[in-house]
Amino acid sequence: MEEKNLYTVIGVDYHKVFSEIWKRRKLFGKTLPIAFVLACIWILPQPRYYTSEVMLAPEAAGEVTGGSLANLASSFGFNIGEGTGDAIYPMLYPDLFKSPDFIVSLFDVKLTVPLDDGEVLHTDYYTYLLKHRKKNWLTYPFQQTLRSVKQWVKPQKESERAAGDASQLNPFQLSYADYNLVEEVKSIITCTVDKKTDVTTIVVTDQNAVVSAVMADSVKSRLQQFIINYRTSKARQDLAYYQKLSDEAKQEYEHSVLEYSRFCDTNRNSVLQSYLSRRDELENDMQLKYQTYTAMNTQMQGARAKVQEKTPAFTTLKTATVPVKPAGPKRMIFVAVILFLTFVGTSIYILRDILIPKSDA
Repeated sequence: MEEKNLYTVIGVDYHKVFSEIWKRRKLFGKTLPIAFVLACIWILPQPRYYTSEVMLAPEAAGEVTGGSLANLASSFGFNIGEGTGDAIYPMLYPDLFKSPDFIVSLFDVKLTVPLDDGEVLHTDYYTYLLKHRKKNWLTYPFQQTLRSVKQWVKPQKESERAAGDASQLNPFQLSYADYNLVEEVKSIITCTVDKKTDVTTIVVTDQNAVVSAVMADSVKSRLQQFIINYRTSKARQDLAYYQKLSDEAKQEYEHSVLEYSRFCDTNRNSVLQSYLSRRDELENDMQLKYQTYTAMNTQMQGARAKVQEKTPAFTTLKTATVPVKPAGPKRMIFVAVILFLTFVGTSIYILRDILIPKSDA
C-alpha cells in the first residue's frame, strides 16, 4: 500500500503510466522518425531571413519645462510631454510607420543586391519585393494553383493589379495588390520607442542581408528627413517669404540706381533748379530702396538662421550593418519542438485509457 501511494500523485499512478509507455515504446520508433522527416521537409525550404537594427536618439524639440517632475515621470515609464509643444514626438513614430504615405515613399529606394550566382541586381525596393524574393518551393505550386483558380472564378480587374512601377503608386488610391504589399512592408519594418529614454529602434527584416541593412539605413534617413521637414516647416515658409521680399527689394533698388545714373549722365552739365530737385528726388528714392533691401536681407538672414536653429540633431546609437548570421527560421528549434509535440501526442494516445477512464455502463 505504501509503495502504491509512493507512485500515486493527485490520482495518477505514475508507475502504471511509465510502464504503459515503456511497453509500447516501439510506437515512438514510428511516429518520431515520421515527424522528423515531415518537419525537415517543411522547414528546410523556408527561405532564411536577416534582420538589421538601427537605434536613434532624437533631440528634444524645445526647452524642457517639466524639470524634475518630467524626469520623475519618465522613470516610471510615463511621458508628460515636457512642455515642448511638439505635435509629433518620439512616441508617435511607430504610428508614422503605419502610414501608407510613409511606406510608399520607401518603394523608390535604390538597391544593389548581390545574388547567390555572383551577379549584382540593380533595382528599386518596390520591384525587388514584387519580383526578386525567394519563395518556398514546397508551397509555391499550391499558391499558383490557388491563384489560377481565383483568377478563373473572379478575373482580376486592372485596378486590382500591382502598378509595376514605384513612380506610378498613389498612396491615396492603391490597387488591391499594392495595398497587400504595403501591409506586408508594415510587418517587415518595425519601430519601437523606449518610453523612458525616447530611443527609437528600427528593425528591418529581409531575405537578403544587404537589403535589410540598406533599408534600415534608408528608413532611418527618411524618418530623420520627415522630422526635420516637420520641425522646420514654419521657419522654411518664413525664409521663402523673406527671400521673395528681399529679391523684390533688390530689383527695385537696382532699378532706382539705374534710373538715377541715367538721369545724372543725361544732365551732367545742367545747373537748373528743376534738375537739382529731380536728382535729389531720385537719390532719396534710391536710398530708401536701399534701406528697404537691407532690412529685407537682414530678415532673410535671420529666417535662414532660424531654419538652422529649428533643425533637430539626431544621435545614431547603433548604425545599420549587414548581418552575418540569419535571424531565422530556427530550423533546429522548430524540429525539436515538433519532435517534442509528437512525443507528447503519442504519449497521450498510449495513455488515453488511463487519462480518460471508461465509465461503467
